[in-house]
Amino acid sequence: MTDGLLTGRVAFVTGAARGQGRSHAVRLAREGASIIAVDIAGPAAEANTYPPATAEDLRETVRLVEAEGGAILAREADVRDADALAEIVAKGVERFGGRLDVVVANAGICNWGRLWEMSDDQWLTLVDINLNGVWRTMKAAVPHMIAAGNGGSIITVSSVAGIKALPGQSHYSAAKHGVVGLTKSAAIELGEYGIRVNSIHPWGVATPMAEDPTTQVMLTKHPAYVMSFGAVLPAVPLAEPADISDAVVYLASDMSRAVTGTQLTVDMGATKV
Repeated sequence: MTDGLLTGRVAFVTGAARGQGRSHAVRLAREGASIIAVDIAGPAAEANTYPPATAEDLRETVRLVEAEGGAILAREADVRDADALAEIVAKGVERFGGRLDVVVANAGICNWGRLWEMSDDQWLTLVDINLNGVWRTMKAAVPHMIAAGNGGSIITVSSVAGIKALPGQSHYSAAKHGVVGLTKSAAIELGEYGIRVNSIHPWGVATPMAEDPTTQVMLTKHPAYVMSFGAVLPAVPLAEPADISDAVVYLASDMSRAVTGTQLTVDMGATKV
């Protein structure tokens, strides 16, 4: 492997079995990073109406990272399980030379419902994964980053829904707005250690989550909601996972050494309409 932007560094990626998380893991490996990867690799919430990732998906991520010449430690783990996250991060840091440079808090779910019609379980499960899971990911990773003394970059994956609210997804919007607040606070707290913390904000991305059949059901049943789901690049109705990985590599690398506490949109202009 030739030297890349992240040669010699170690990256921790959650939700790495497929979609954006797999793309991020593979791209970071291509740039020279060793990868610590986790994914629940199974059903995450009863309210989800798209197929879950599988153990075979996670094994394919391992294969693809290794095909790039990268080293990877991958485990099945739920971001709701703080002990599991702490264990895998510690093992990865030990295996890859006692350092952790990059964190991509990518794991998340999406489902639909009007706020007064959701069960407590639907609301609380999504918030626990999409917001609390980001906090648990940081909590597991930050002590290792500080101890290594190399600074680093934490990238949280929010959403367009973290900047503007979306109807039919009040829980998702609340969680993704919460990720922004967490990111900004973490950027302030970790600046003295040279650790930058930024959020990225995708719109529709060509992954299994974007193929959720309930999306069309909700927008057909409530046509007034459609106006909230626009964008301004008709030629790009959906981003590719690689488009989001470009942003991840930028924020992970020294190209963004002066950037922290920011919200980087990769959204085809969706936050502008």
